[in-house]
Amino acid sequence: MPAAALRLFDPRRGDVAFQLEPIRSDAQFARPQRFNYFTVLCVQAGQGTVHADHTEHRFYGPALLFFNPYQTFAVTAETPLRGVRLQFHANFFCIETHHEAVGCNGVLFNDLYGQPWLRLSAAAAVEFGDLVAQMEREFRGSGLAHGEVLVSLLKLFLIKATRLKVEQQQLAAQAPATARPPVLEALTQLLEQHFRTKHAPAEYATALHMTPKALGKLVKLHFGRTLTELIRERWLKHAKWQLLHTQRSVKEIAWEVGFEDELYFSRLFKRATGCSPTGFREFETEIRQGSNLSM
Repeated sequence: MPAAALRLFDPRRGDVAFQLEPIRSDAQFARPQRFNYFTVLCVQAGQGTVHADHTEHRFYGPALLFFNPYQTFAVTAETPLRGVRLQFHANFFCIETHHEAVGCNGVLFNDLYGQPWLRLSAAAAVEFGDLVAQMEREFRGSGLAHGEVLVSLLKLFLIKATRLKVEQQQLAAQAPATARPPVLEALTQLLEQHFRTKHAPAEYATALHMTPKALGKLVKLHFGRTLTELIRERWLKHAKWQLLHTQRSVKEIAWEVGFEDELYFSRLFKRATGCSPTGFREFETEIRQGSNLSM
């Protein structure tokens, strides 16, 4: 585990592109925080509660915790935490551009319907610890294709984590104690089809022949958030993608996700991400040198 932060800088702007840093104290992530990086906490030991947006999940080390750029999160430790924080910006490795090769988008990151952490067996903890150690050695070196080696190690880390989480999701779906009720699978399908136009929980409850209160209880129990929050996160995910990867106007994007009032859409977007839609687009496009628009 690195004794100090190890960083790779983007030569174009001088910003941090990729970094490893030890978890220094149990209180390091106790207060809500937000970064414009993909963040992974590699917890070798310890346990507590992870707060991601409006959700709460208990976790037990060894574990990997995943957070999206601009997502508000905090970690409340119940026993001492030991491990590292891994962060990378999309200008170093874009999970959307490389989705076919890595597959972590929607599994490790941007997973609206699952938990933001991955439990590790003793063997898996050793495997991921070895990968982090290889990253640390490469950070400390400066040989040929230094950045490319770090990208390769990061890709391998994410691929292995994605495989493991998919395996765990499949096992959970087959176990009666952890399987979600079929009505929630129907809800996720409806939400994927109608998130642009249906923002009211009652619309989904009616389509599923349930009362809003009954559906809301199930959603809270299995997804850790209210149905209103789940709907908001789904249209927000789409809006962020459009802002990053197209040149459509904010008004067009607001209209597409169901908001006739562009100002109201912008207020909700800023409340969720900490910046306006225009500010979000301009800042990220500048950092990525316009590469985000190539998609």
